[in-house]
Amino acid sequence: MQPFNLMSPEAICGTVGERVRRLRLQHNLTQQQLADMTLGSLSSIRRLEARGQAPLLLLVRVSQALQVVDQWDSLFERAEQLATRQRARPAFKP
Repeated sequence: MQPFNLMSPEAICGTVGERVRRLRLQHNLTQQQLADMTLGSLSSIRRLEARGQAPLLLLVRVSQALQVVDQWDSLFERAEQLATRQRARPAFKP
């Protein structure tokens, strides 16, 4: 499997959806059960698994239900190490 930095955004989303499906099956849950656990709809879970499309809130709830929410820490770890900025500077235009 390719690393995410070499994949298109659509391919990354598809990979995330496939991983969610595998985790759900590993937990022996139906799509409906996962939808119920996350306060989402069945169609939202199906869309997440098929295309990797879901609101961020649903993705966090799915991560909690599938017991992988702790892995979100590493995703944004670097942001905490950077200096805190109040706003971005406009690009220099000659």
